[in-house]
Amino acid sequence: MQGRWAVSAITGYIIHLERATARAAHVAELIATLPCPAEIVPAVDADALSPADRARYDTSARLRPRYPFPLAETEIAVFLSHRAAWDRIAGGTSEAGLIIEDDVALEPDTFDRAFDLALAHASDESWIRLPWKPRETPAQMVAEDAPARLFYPRRVALGMQAQIVGRRAAERLLTATERFDRPVDTTLQMTWHTGVTPMVVWPSGIHDISADLGGSTLSKRPRSTSQRLLAEVKRGWYRAALALK
Repeated sequence: MQGRWAVSAITGYIIHLERATARAAHVAELIATLPCPAEIVPAVDADALSPADRARYDTSARLRPRYPFPLAETEIAVFLSHRAAWDRIAGGTSEAGLIIEDDVALEPDTFDRAFDLALAHASDESWIRLPWKPRETPAQMVAEDAPARLFYPRRVALGMQAQIVGRRAAERLLTATERFDRPVDTTLQMTWHTGVTPMVVWPSGIHDISADLGGSTLSKRPRSTSQRLLAEVKRGWYRAALALK
């Protein structure tokens, strides 16, 4: 059953890698400016993954469509970091959590309108994306407070910069991702697997400022031209297979 949540019913969770000290001041600013109480969720460090951490990544999970790439340790760490945030929501006393990555900045007026619209139509089953780019097209409109629109998308886009996650949705996500075989945002596109149906609010007032904070904390492997071309072929195959679901 849907109904309006008070801002006090939400806790903000900022995923922050402790050794990324260049972002510390920005994280403190986020905590001070968010419309809800907020705390830091220490990001899992890819350089310090334990055997138990790595065991969560299971290429034999046999989810379909099959994901065609192996995960980098940074991708494993990002997935585990978001699971840590879901765990806090599922085990906490708040109705939901606002999960934000530490390379996000807010445009206050736009964000506040989007946040209020989302809360007015959220439930404990909700997962509401606040994307930084308009990559999703509406399949069904839920509500509007111009310029903000809340809708169910035709296809969930990638990116994990900011989301509102209800407690029951967090529980479902934790159950569905005890083992995983692909990145966290790609997994969340598989709504038939997670049991969580996303909504999107746009414009969100979210901006990715990783370039202003020293660049991404995710390392990328150098690849040859042939490797890049093969990767594009595999990526195209995967997107086509996903579109058939």
